Amino acid sequence: MKLWHETIYSALQHQVRERPDKAFLYYEDHAISYADLDRLSAKLAASLLDLGVKRGDRIGLAALNQPEWILTFIAAARIGASIVTLNVRYREAEFDYMLNQSGASTLVCLASIPDFDFKHFLDQLRDRLPEVKRYIFIGESNYPFEGGLNFEDLVSTSPLEDLASAQPFEVAPTDTAIILYTSGTTGKPKGAMITQRSILASAQAQAEHWSIREDDISVGHLPFNHVGGITCTIMVALLTGSSVVLVPSFNPQVVLEVIQRYKVTIFGGVPTMYVMLLSSPAFPDTDLSSVRLCAAGGSNVEPELCRSISSGFPNGTVLNLYGLSESSGACVLSRLDDDLMTVSATLGVPIGDFQARVVGEGGEVKEDGEVGELQIKGDCVAAGYYGMPEETAQTFSSDGWLSTGDMAAIRPDGHIELKGRRKEMYIQGGYNVYPVEVENVLGMHPKVAIAAGIGVPDPVLGEVGRFYIVPKPGETPTPEELEEYCRERLADYKVPRQFVIRTELPLTPVGKVAKAKLREEWEEGQG
Repeated sequence: MKLWHETIYSALQHQVRERPDKAFLYYEDHAISYADLDRLSAKLAASLLDLGVKRGDRIGLAALNQPEWILTFIAAARIGASIVTLNVRYREAEFDYMLNQSGASTLVCLASIPDFDFKHFLDQLRDRLPEVKRYIFIGESNYPFEGGLNFEDLVSTSPLEDLASAQPFEVAPTDTAIILYTSGTTGKPKGAMITQRSILASAQAQAEHWSIREDDISVGHLPFNHVGGITCTIMVALLTGSSVVLVPSFNPQVVLEVIQRYKVTIFGGVPTMYVMLLSSPAFPDTDLSSVRLCAAGGSNVEPELCRSISSGFPNGTVLNLYGLSESSGACVLSRLDDDLMTVSATLGVPIGDFQARVVGEGGEVKEDGEVGELQIKGDCVAAGYYGMPEETAQTFSSDGWLSTGDMAAIRPDGHIELKGRRKEMYIQGGYNVYPVEVENVLGMHPKVAIAAGIGVPDPVLGEVGRFYIVPKPGETPTPEELEEYCRERLADYKVPRQFVIRTELPLTPVGKVAKAKLREEWEEGQG
């Protein structure tokens, strides 16, 4: 597959030449054209250079789906810096670990969100962030922050004229564009290094596979700190010259209004989001006839939900999207002519010239129909995990194969059936959660001796965390205090929804908690 563009900025340059005044982003009744994005990102890039940011530096970014996120991303790409994506739901544990592990020298962050002041939070935390030299805040906050910079000021008072032009500075396709943290079975989040080439390869393959056009309009509600938001939505639009309506965070009422108002043609979301849309009181009265593609990612779409989506979006083709941080975005998609039965039973087929195979525990390649671990190969594969050579070697082979950790089988026609996750990860409300990360937090609670979690099905969130707790002698922690403890230290989507207090837990011969037995016990209780 020959890439249309070598770098992210060259892709923007192409659109500026072809359609400078075309709206790329819609946000709060305003349109930002491709030329606007070029001009504003150049100003921000010049300011970042003036502050000392250089090629190869890491910039932490915590914001909602708003223009400032895209401007920072493009500005960093222009000068060869990389974005360390942070969720605004992150709290102390995540900010501390991710900013320090990545060695980020700059942090761009919202000043505040409702009920949370990031300036105050970071002021208390900054002694533990020795590498962060610059704090740039978006929006206003009443809390004073010594040395803090204002995002709007950097754009409006840019030294662009002094620097002649913030054109790309020796930026290469192999430069890291994004470091996106994905938790691992060790409990230590790993920063997938998504390069300019890998993100372009995934986005281009998706655009070609689904015939996405210049006149398409997408909803940008999936978080930009996830490949579903930045690659599958924003980068696909950038490559095709299409438009995106930004929605800061998913809200069924807002999304339905946006689809009707802007005549949206492409909507993508995890199955939970479709359930929420279909059950919204506003759904029956919303004109959804403009939607031609209904993409679902994150987990398989159940047959009944497939039928409901197809019925609710009368002109929409229901499609599956499979990808992960390490593949920079989509790598397996449904075909446009797949029927609902195929969409509900398979992830789709490899796209572009990407390859897929399944392997056994010994590394042997399985035949069609046999179950093994799914592996992916192609330009979409990330460059490894930042600062983690051992973990990189475990997931990324020397000959280019990415081990996904998902168990699958490949049909003779190339469609891939997902059979389950080798990893313990579960998806709660569309977000990946790894039990061991939550267990590590619960293990620090003064009343907790042992914590072990599994994911169990939930009719609304898809899956939720069920955590088994063995208290310390003489202690009696309550589910309420455990939930509050987690909520103060973790992103809210990682907070367990179920707690079970036990005096002991089943153990394996080597003394580990036997989670398979916990799952069997839970399943028997459902019978």
